[in-house]
Amino acid sequence: MLKITLTKSTIACQKDQIATVQALGLKKLHSSVIKEDNAAIRGMIFKVKHLVTVEETD
Repeated sequence: MLKITLTKSTIACQKDQIATVQALGLKKLHSSVIKEDNAAIRGMIFKVKHLVTVEETD
């Protein structure tokens, strides 16, 4: 499982990056979600890696 936290604002980001953040379920700054670790989620994280922090949880 991965804990994904939005640490930087999506203001002035590209539209596809904003859509990716929303698809991950992140709405406000410093909001967190826990997602299953799979290839699709890893790809989404890679696309917005400059906006989020990721921690592995059990």
